[in-house]
Amino acid sequence: MDVKNRIEYLVNILNDANVEYYMNDNPSLSDNEYDSLFAELSRLEESYPQYILDNSPTKRVGTEVISEFKKVAHKVAMLSLSNVFNNEEIMEFDNRIKKEVSNPEYIAELKLDGLGVSIVYEAGIFKYALTRGSGTIGEDISHNVRTIKSIPMKLNQPVDLEVRGEIFMDKETLRMLNDERECNDLPLFQNARNAAAGSIRQLDSSIAKSRNLQVHLYHLPNTPVDSQKDTLNYLKELGLPVNEHYRVCSDIESVLDYISLWTTNRSSLPYDIDGIVIKLNTIRAQEELGFTAKYPKWATAYKFPAEEVLTKLVDVVFTVGRTGQITPNAVLEPVKVAGSTIKRATLHNEKYIRQKDLRIGDIVSIRKAGDVIPEVVAPILERRNADVREVEMIEECPFCQEELVKSTTEIDSFCPNMKCPARKMESLIHFASRKAMNIDGLGEKIVEEFYNNELITDIPSIYDLKEKKTEIIELEGFGEKSVENLFESIEESKLAGLEKFLFGLGISGIGEKTAKVLAQKFGNIDELKKASIEELENIKDIGPILAKNLVAYFGEDENLEIVEKLKEKGVKTESVAKKIKEHEIFKNRKFVVTGTISFLSRDKIKEIVENFGGTLTDSVSSKTDVVIAGAFPGNKYEKAQNLGIEIWDEKKLKEVLKKTPDF
Repeated sequence: MDVKNRIEYLVNILNDANVEYYMNDNPSLSDNEYDSLFAELSRLEESYPQYILDNSPTKRVGTEVISEFKKVAHKVAMLSLSNVFNNEEIMEFDNRIKKEVSNPEYIAELKLDGLGVSIVYEAGIFKYALTRGSGTIGEDISHNVRTIKSIPMKLNQPVDLEVRGEIFMDKETLRMLNDERECNDLPLFQNARNAAAGSIRQLDSSIAKSRNLQVHLYHLPNTPVDSQKDTLNYLKELGLPVNEHYRVCSDIESVLDYISLWTTNRSSLPYDIDGIVIKLNTIRAQEELGFTAKYPKWATAYKFPAEEVLTKLVDVVFTVGRTGQITPNAVLEPVKVAGSTIKRATLHNEKYIRQKDLRIGDIVSIRKAGDVIPEVVAPILERRNADVREVEMIEECPFCQEELVKSTTEIDSFCPNMKCPARKMESLIHFASRKAMNIDGLGEKIVEEFYNNELITDIPSIYDLKEKKTEIIELEGFGEKSVENLFESIEESKLAGLEKFLFGLGISGIGEKTAKVLAQKFGNIDELKKASIEELENIKDIGPILAKNLVAYFGEDENLEIVEKLKEKGVKTESVAKKIKEHEIFKNRKFVVTGTISFLSRDKIKEIVENFGGTLTDSVSSKTDVVIAGAFPGNKYEKAQNLGIEIWDEKKLKEVLKKTPDF
């Protein structure tokens, strides 16, 4: 017997049988036949490990145990979607689209309530799978994703692709799982999404395998076809699982009909959905609209109206944020809302409380705004009794007893004490957070414990934690491995770059996008520190308030000392992206490349355009400023001619580059 050929034959027939059974509901082998062939394959692989194939079904058995989740960069950023919550907001989305695209065609799809995943295949063979993570870097969950039986280890065509989708657990599996956990006196999963997410983040793949997880795939970042509908069909042709409940809609009214249909019938599905995703169907139209820093402009997610339940407002407590803002929070009798147990909800400020006429002791209605954030909707006035009492706003900081001050709008209250322990703790939590320096193992509760034990006192002290290893290990819940992982993550955070560093400092009004703009403009923290209000105001997206906040921040000696200490500890304060050297030929202009440029690659042209302040897009439209045309240009060249768009050939491109600085 030719062992190698026999192994290849067994792998192919068993993989085909999995597809027929789990995706087509048409078993090609009996259970006995499958088990017999699987056992034969296992024996051969054990005796001849040199012939084991990457796509072997034996890799699904759930015996792999990893020590940690490795971080891997996504080939293409994995962005989230913007949200809309009612028909009016859907119509606003449609109006924005129509300003850019005439007669838009939409596709509406069910929004599964699960865990986002990106799967990479090379030459048709499963290579690895990642969580969404930060959007640019995810965690490798391949060992668990391999156990999902509907995911093929080998596609029907030998293609390279990165495909996105949602991992989920159906309702019946959740019910059976909770029945089993109840029998074993284990805490129950509150909803299918939490159960799926918890399962996929197990280090032991046998746990994920036992949970009967499923996946539906729906997005190719670099699709080879012309529409989202064709993309879904293409995924099916490759042998990948897709959701069949989509609708191509010729107008927004058809989208609204689809939403109405599933708002009524969502409970009939065997799995949970929390909304409807609305996308432009044609890929060309998607490319024309492009992206914001966070979302694609060509898609949005309609979220179903939140479920409302009643509970008691037991008390109101006050917290202090990193900017000193005082926030009242409702303490509630625990109640289950949309699958989660809610004990607290923000009440924002005094105006919010007075407008809703909330009183301690009231029976109140609670919902999850966007199915995520707990929100107190209103008191049930007909159930109010004589025992309720007014919510008394505080006049002193609950942590440092400093007298509070009002904001210029007279709506919010602030603790003015820059050294308030609560403000310091919140600033530490923000600095270590995922969107800032992304220090794994330094979440809110750990920061609080370290701060209370004086292991960290300010941001720079985070980078001295390694010297306090003995004290940390003495704390409950900290072992050698977890502490070493924390130290490793702290060390990695030093390389996050100015973009993350600047956001992590918590300067008032400076969000992720603004931090990136400033990092690209100035390149390093020292140049930014020297910027005047006038210079900052001249930058796109930086208004007078942000400019004043920045100058005020770097005008404080204490803040400058923090920055210098962090630099001394090796924290990178230079941009990880190249500094933009704005040039009028490129600044704020949109470029498209067509044909072959003999002396530069597409990637290099993109780098040049962006580093000089321009934008490179994929398709020609009336908003395109310049088309760079090389040899054998396509129909983009003809469209540019018809629209009267400026065209640069190779000679012109070389002339322009000679005039640009530092090229």
